[in-house]
Amino acid sequence: MSVKAFELVPAIERVKLMSDKAKTQIECIELCGKNLYIGTNDCFVIHYVLEEKTSQSGKVVYGSEKQGHKYLTLKKPISQLKAAPALNRIMVLCDSTLTLLNMFDLEPILTGAKIKGVVYFCLNENPVHSNPFSVEVCVALKKRQIQLYTVTEDKIIHTRDISLPEPALILSMDGVFVCAALTSQYCMINYESNNVQDLFPLENEHTKAIIKRISKEEFLLSGPSALGMFVTSAGISQRPPLQWNNNLIGVTFVHPYIVSMNDEFISVHSILDQQQKQSIPFQGGSYLGEYDGKIFVSSAKEIYSLVPVAWEKQIQSLLADKRVAEALELTKNAKKTGLSREKFMRLFRRIQQQAAFIEFSQQHFEEARELFKGGQIDVREVLSLYPKMLPSSSNFARAVPPLHDIADLNQLTKGDIEVMKEYKYFLRSYLEEIRGTREGMGFKQEIDGALLKLYAEVNSPELIPLIAIDSGCDLKDCTEVLEQYHRYHALGLLYKFHGENDKALHTWSRLVNGEIEDESFPGFEFVVEFLANLSDHELIWKYVDWALEKDEDIGVKIFTERPASEAQTERLRPDTVVDYLHKFPKAVISYLEYLVFQKKLEKEKYHTHLAVLYLDAVLKLLKDPSAKKEDQDIARSKLRHMLQMSNLYRVQLILGKVRETDMYAECAILYGKLEEHDKALRILVHKLKDYGGAENYCLVNSHGKEHSYRKRLFHILLNVYLDPNYERRDVLLGPAVALLNSNESDFDTVKVLQALPDSWSVGLLSQFLSRATRKSMNHSRTTRIERMLARGENLQVKQASIQLQSDPVVLTEEQMCAVCNRAFSETTFVRYPNGVVTHVHCAKNKHVCPVTGKLFSTKKS
Repeated sequence: MSVKAFELVPAIERVKLMSDKAKTQIECIELCGKNLYIGTNDCFVIHYVLEEKTSQSGKVVYGSEKQGHKYLTLKKPISQLKAAPALNRIMVLCDSTLTLLNMFDLEPILTGAKIKGVVYFCLNENPVHSNPFSVEVCVALKKRQIQLYTVTEDKIIHTRDISLPEPALILSMDGVFVCAALTSQYCMINYESNNVQDLFPLENEHTKAIIKRISKEEFLLSGPSALGMFVTSAGISQRPPLQWNNNLIGVTFVHPYIVSMNDEFISVHSILDQQQKQSIPFQGGSYLGEYDGKIFVSSAKEIYSLVPVAWEKQIQSLLADKRVAEALELTKNAKKTGLSREKFMRLFRRIQQQAAFIEFSQQHFEEARELFKGGQIDVREVLSLYPKMLPSSSNFARAVPPLHDIADLNQLTKGDIEVMKEYKYFLRSYLEEIRGTREGMGFKQEIDGALLKLYAEVNSPELIPLIAIDSGCDLKDCTEVLEQYHRYHALGLLYKFHGENDKALHTWSRLVNGEIEDESFPGFEFVVEFLANLSDHELIWKYVDWALEKDEDIGVKIFTERPASEAQTERLRPDTVVDYLHKFPKAVISYLEYLVFQKKLEKEKYHTHLAVLYLDAVLKLLKDPSAKKEDQDIARSKLRHMLQMSNLYRVQLILGKVRETDMYAECAILYGKLEEHDKALRILVHKLKDYGGAENYCLVNSHGKEHSYRKRLFHILLNVYLDPNYERRDVLLGPAVALLNSNESDFDTVKVLQALPDSWSVGLLSQFLSRATRKSMNHSRTTRIERMLARGENLQVKQASIQLQSDPVVLTEEQMCAVCNRAFSETTFVRYPNGVVTHVHCAKNKHVCPVTGKLFSTKKS
């Protein structure tokens, strides 16, 4: 069968049962503590004391000693025995009469209380009343009626009658419900409401009526076709039926097993799955009963105990047969056997762990995953199955006693590469799931190390994030693996994480140089970025030459993209870096641009150096006949921006070099820096013919300066246009008029009119004159409005002053100083605008109230 749940152990053997009366047979038994009562077919009640012991081999054995017997003189079989230990009474049904006997001397009670005409009786296993010194009893009478009684130590008190459509054969009682087998059917009776609910027919010819209470308001009944039917007090079934053997004699229940007996076998079914778990040969059985969790069976002459096999043994037997689901279900119900919560959880976790490895060995990976998590398995138990997956420094030893008999993964896969891949994929997903959770706590090195090896083998994109962020990977253990699978970028990151920056840079430099290859390596820019953020300046200088020789534009970022919070050291002073970069033309320009435009260092030598380098680059391009016009324009644009933006470079030095060329725009900017605006504007007008540039020159060079300065620049430009000495002054007539009419220009109208040639007509100047007139009128009106507003404000101030001076200040002899709280001895005092009055010497600041702190003026006292 499925599992060995019970062992049949002799309790009272034939030779110890009776006297020499060979015809005496056991009809029924009752057990109360150590006291065993036997009812015989010849009207004897016999009392034994049973002693349960454990032999040296660990098996349960019984010793028995007869205490006495009682002959009831009715010459009929004893039908039922029920103990009422709270009353020290034995309830005996014999010859349709229910009587009470003393539990110890088996003598009838003195009152002689009894019930006659009884077919069957039962005790309420879930009593409604709370009196501990009474028992609720339900009896089935020969007539179509059941009765309820309350039994005390010396009385049987009748409480209720319930009529039935047919006589009842057997009963079982729970609370206010009585489940009864009538002559043709089963029914459920609620004695409070007198409601009788039919359940299903009873086939008396083929089925013995059996009712067994299973739990609160739930009963097990023998149904047709040898089915065991579960029925609740509501008349419904919440469990599938049991398939029993034929010719049942008795049924009892000890969670989670239902034990039934016929004339050949004792059968054990599980209430969890309704399946038969065990069958024990037992011929001639006459009675089966459960007593406080102990099951006893009897034949005509002998009594046996069904001793439960330890839960652990039952579960281990199921696990040995790889029946995981049954073992787990049985384990879940072990807590109902009286185990403490702590002991049960310890047992349950171990069973889950064993079950997990069974599922694991059968490639049931989802089931194994859940069981590993639920059983809180030490992840090293799993890793130990995978060759070389645990860190080399680990001294882990598997659990004792062992959780499984698996040597390693090779035993399970038997060389099948695809199966091995599946096992490794399972491990990977399992480790990813528990990483950073409670299940993985304390095993970060083992989990991260194993994931690294798994990722490296399949070149997973998860490898880089694993190493780069909060890695627990052991350097020594993982280096060999990364090299084996050529994961060189990951190796560099691992070196970096462990502070081995020189080794990391050496690895990455080999990747850049092409000595080794790794498709996950992001490239040269990554190395430069790392160097830019490296705080070890000695190590930086070790690789600077290599980086700049590879690419000056990218390599210079080592110096230009350093962290803003980094403290400056002698090794990375700007002067030191500039001196070093002289041999790298592009890099030194980029670094000076960084110092000037980003760092905004106001040092003349940096600005001058950058301007000179810009100029040299332009001159070089101008001299190169093969240079593109686009490149020349870009270079000159950068130079002009530098010359215009900065005020710190040596203007004369640059001008001396530019003046020898035809770089007129640059000359104009430089003359402007020297305040030689006339020269600058003449270059723009006469040399470059850039009239818009000339106007823009006036705007740019007057930005942030006084209004009169701006006017002066525009007048200089107008004079350049009107210069009578210029040979082609007629060409400048249009630009001059356009300048006068420009919205951006600013002139003194009188000076303009004085400077204009007499030959210019009014029509030519109409737009300028119209705008000048409107501007003059607007200025006049605005000035008048401002004057009137100021006059109004002045009147308001005077009114406020008069109002303040008109309010009287009354000072009495009782009034005290608001600061020192003393009386005024002199006629002089200080009154603040908010009404606070103080002594003169108490008023420290006449603009601030000494009591409230209110500020009345921002003037200093």
